[in-house]
Amino acid sequence: MRTLLFSLVIGSVFGSWALAATPPAKPTPQTVAVASTQTPAVAAPSALPATPNNPGATAAKAPAAAPKKMQTNRGFTISMFLVIIAATAGIVVWASKSTSTAADYYAAGGGISGMQNGWAIAGDFLSAATFLGITGLMSLFGPDGFMYSVGIIISFLTILLIIAEPCRNAGKYTLGDILAFRSSSKAVRAVASLSAVVVSIFYLLGQMVGAGKLMQLLLGIPYKASIIGVGALIIVYVALGGMKATTWVQIIKAALLMFTGLVLSIAILWKSGFNLLGFFDSVAASQAIQDHVRGVMKHTTAEPGFDYGQRFLELGLFFKNPLDQISLGLAWILGAAGLPHVMMRFFTVPNAKEARKSVVVSMFLIGAFLIMVSFLGFGAALYVTPQQITALDKGGNMAGLMIAQYVGGGAGTIAGDLLLAFVCAVAFATILAVVSGLVLASSAAIAHDLYVNVVKGGKADQGTQIKVARVASFFVGAVAIVLGIACENLNIAQLVGLALAVVASANFPVLIFALFWKRFNSAGIIAGLVVGTVVTIAVLMVSPNMTYPKKIAADAQKVVLAMEKKQAAGAVLAEKELKALEKARLDYAQNKNGTSLVGLDAPLFPLKNPGIVSVPIGFLVTIVATLLFRNRREEEMFEELFVRQTTGYGVAKAAKH
Repeated sequence: MRTLLFSLVIGSVFGSWALAATPPAKPTPQTVAVASTQTPAVAAPSALPATPNNPGATAAKAPAAAPKKMQTNRGFTISMFLVIIAATAGIVVWASKSTSTAADYYAAGGGISGMQNGWAIAGDFLSAATFLGITGLMSLFGPDGFMYSVGIIISFLTILLIIAEPCRNAGKYTLGDILAFRSSSKAVRAVASLSAVVVSIFYLLGQMVGAGKLMQLLLGIPYKASIIGVGALIIVYVALGGMKATTWVQIIKAALLMFTGLVLSIAILWKSGFNLLGFFDSVAASQAIQDHVRGVMKHTTAEPGFDYGQRFLELGLFFKNPLDQISLGLAWILGAAGLPHVMMRFFTVPNAKEARKSVVVSMFLIGAFLIMVSFLGFGAALYVTPQQITALDKGGNMAGLMIAQYVGGGAGTIAGDLLLAFVCAVAFATILAVVSGLVLASSAAIAHDLYVNVVKGGKADQGTQIKVARVASFFVGAVAIVLGIACENLNIAQLVGLALAVVASANFPVLIFALFWKRFNSAGIIAGLVVGTVVTIAVLMVSPNMTYPKKIAADAQKVVLAMEKKQAAGAVLAEKELKALEKARLDYAQNKNGTSLVGLDAPLFPLKNPGIVSVPIGFLVTIVATLLFRNRREEEMFEELFVRQTTGYGVAKAAKH
């Protein structure tokens, strides 16, 4: 009956997608020409001449048109989609048959090996933000996008050396288990569970935006319908399969993603003759990239002697303030160690040795893939061009898919459409795996920490715990759907960076102090989690991440003045310039009297990531609260915690599956 019900739900979800899809257009060899949505192009400098060290210069010229819609072969894409659905559905049905206890649901009974867990962690971490978001950022802003990659590797050193073994030995299912080891306060459990949910929701946003964009491309259905469909599918997966199903979906997804990255990277390098220096020379010589950089820097006319191509290869195009890079680095390095869905993975292995092994395996896989993402990003900028990428999606999230179609031969070719369909399916599997882990972590926090230990005082039978967790997964999924619709035009890597700032400012300080500071107590836990989260979100609300209509109006007015000045000098504006002038006038009229969500005309905080302010505040508040409200009983419990986290004494044995 459960299998039949699951099949009906999957069928109804996919059926609603298929019905919502628009009829396919006839494939054509070339994409339809439309106007670019980039900052208006003006008279551009001529392409750089070809040189022996710059073999791609002659071919680097601005595209004549930019597509608003990708040409996809519906037969290929739907077939790939069905394969992913069938494979993951089979895993969920299989896993549901062996999920009978809370330990099975939350931690797969502790029966996952270190190697398997390493692949699963890589599958958990290599999210839509990594594959789609970072590729997009690098295609639009060069090395600044790579800053999102570097922090991941360093964060895993933190996990390997400090977090993995103690967490495996001291916890059971969630962060709340570790924090409440020395504390009998129900408030600690409650705050820990709410913090886990808030962090997971933030992280979920990036995945849901990627899911919506991908399904919009894959089946040609509206963004909102895509978000709702993917959200419903994830809720069913988590509710039925639990951690075991999530783990195997993540393992398969990681293998597919590594294969995809390898194929695309080799294809891009092959096009450049496997000449790295020549490849980057071609990037700098690209006329389209030069025009894009000029638009990003808001230079309405080219400045004599300024090398816009070289500027694309330098830091600071996206993070114009060096402090922004430091702030992002803090968020990545410390934030990853406290992510609820990553921490849960350490409870799925039988012992601390396997926990360490899983981190080493995942570091190798993640590092290798991030190197490949760099080639995807720069390759997309060179061969697809930033103008075409932003015309399709302003956040750049489709750059990875566009370069996949290009290296396969382009739109309308069998190889190009087949490779695009395969990469779309892999990206979809990526989203399924990561979102499943996040929803599971949130439902575990609500069911295990909030319901079982706060509401029921630790007294709830296994069946009730699983039922509550499944209901919780429904509500978490519903919230993710609503917020995913609201964040349609944001880059998903940026969204994840903001989520990590919350974790670094709230979860990480209390986790470190709980494991290694004898005097740490409930007051420090509650203050750290609450203040760290609130301060981070408050800074975000007054940062450049929000929309400021008057700033949009001011930028538009600059374009209007520049164009009108050119007309006054007797010059005749080109068609693109006339369209840009018309758009700028419209933007000015629509935004000149507007304010941000919190009523501001301009950001109060200048940086895109709040980590440089929120992380020190999180640590400081945690320390001060601990010192002000001393608790000797909790201090005495530290010796027991230290022995347990060091030796593993008292940890439950893995169940046999």
